[in-house]
Amino acid sequence: MQYVLALDQGTTSSRAILFDHEGAIKGVAQREFEQIFPQPGWVEHDPEEIWSSQISVAVEALSRAELRPRDIVALGITNQRETTVVWNRETGKPVYNAIVWQDRRAAAFCDQLKADGHEGLIQKRTGLMIDSYFSASKITWILDHVPGARDLADAGGLAFGTVDSWLIWKLTGGRIHVTDASNASRTMLFNIHTGRWDDELLGIFHVPKSMMPAVGASAQVYGEVTTTLGLSGIAIAGIAGDQQASLFGQRCTSPGLTKNTYGTGCFALQNTGMVAVSSSNRLVTTVAWKMGDIIEYAIEGSVFVGGAVVQWLRDGLGIIRTSAEIETLAASVPDNGGVYFVPAFVGLGAPHWDQYARGSMFGLTRGAKAGHLARAALESIAYQVADLLDAIQRDSRTPLPELRVDGGGSANDALMQFQADILELPIVRPAVTETTALGAAYFAGIAVKFWRDVAEISSMPLKEQRFEPRMPRSQATGLRERWNEALSRAKDWELKE
Repeated sequence: MQYVLALDQGTTSSRAILFDHEGAIKGVAQREFEQIFPQPGWVEHDPEEIWSSQISVAVEALSRAELRPRDIVALGITNQRETTVVWNRETGKPVYNAIVWQDRRAAAFCDQLKADGHEGLIQKRTGLMIDSYFSASKITWILDHVPGARDLADAGGLAFGTVDSWLIWKLTGGRIHVTDASNASRTMLFNIHTGRWDDELLGIFHVPKSMMPAVGASAQVYGEVTTTLGLSGIAIAGIAGDQQASLFGQRCTSPGLTKNTYGTGCFALQNTGMVAVSSSNRLVTTVAWKMGDIIEYAIEGSVFVGGAVVQWLRDGLGIIRTSAEIETLAASVPDNGGVYFVPAFVGLGAPHWDQYARGSMFGLTRGAKAGHLARAALESIAYQVADLLDAIQRDSRTPLPELRVDGGGSANDALMQFQADILELPIVRPAVTETTALGAAYFAGIAVKFWRDVAEISSMPLKEQRFEPRMPRSQATGLRERWNEALSRAKDWELKE
């Protein structure tokens, strides 16, 4: 038998998953890596640790499954998006740590861009709101703050990439500097209508075009792995940002189909086909994927802190030892006890886009227990997703029949039931929730004809579990009203520079 290898490079861990022709998992390996917080609101990763962790789990997954490179027909990469790596083309060494998508250090610079009147142009060409979430302002910060970086970039000596580009550069010994259209669309430098880097936007951010990777399709053979003995010769054939890969892995391949991923953040995307729908509700328009010469689009809302709130309860407060304990602790109380938690640790994403909101708890009394905090934390994830789905429905003007879910948080039955109750929608969870990695595998497999086309993938049997809403509407409405009150009080908390 032959398999497809998916490299799933996430915000807190690197994973490698092997899939067979039926989309079943043959093998998996995972490794967490260090989160670096130099200052409040700053989040970094070591690019070399990203690389070493990702390659080690890839080799480990093959070893566990007792497979060799010749058993792997293709390799697909999916990655944390917007996270920015800048490296020296000659030495291959990063000039600075990777600046993570959660990082807020460029908030003031983004405010200045808005004040200078660039918001309309940027949104029209990129589909994005001006925000330090996206890659462009991160590149500018590196060039302006790392000694010698600006001069070296102007001389053509630096390369920029999102994490997919960095991994492919390393996998091919620096011979291939590429990305795909889905990742390019998250930089705030890519014209999603022309499918090219935009010279005017590069000028606004003072980023030399020589730094940018070539932009290809999501399903395309780019080359072979040459630098790692355990993977040598495997075709690199798929690239997609993690949320677009998840959309594809969930088989949301027709306009109107919608999914939400519960990861470190939460990301709701709706397929809009070949129409780039402009949002009136502060969502972003993004490339879903590129197949051949055809670009398809999605409308997206992003929650910055989803599952990360559980990690904070574990690592910051220490009220749970493992993330899995959150469900039991939350179930130790019958309700939230009036406690609401707005986890705006790094500001608020869509549809609020408040860079200066900060994490807050409301409704605490002497009767509040650890179980109430755990429950409020889980519920905060569902409330934020509900805000996204409301905005998506207003933009698409199409009632959603269901929400397809995946990611680590979707394994929490209590959270999924509460999500169904708050949304008043059925929640559909596939038996294989690793849909981000599966999407990357599908792209790579299509490129090498392991799967014939999208139609073959869409017709494959699918096992799933459904959560139907059962909370009275009046109760769900009351809970959301109190959430909105808590949300309003957490906004605009941090002092602007």
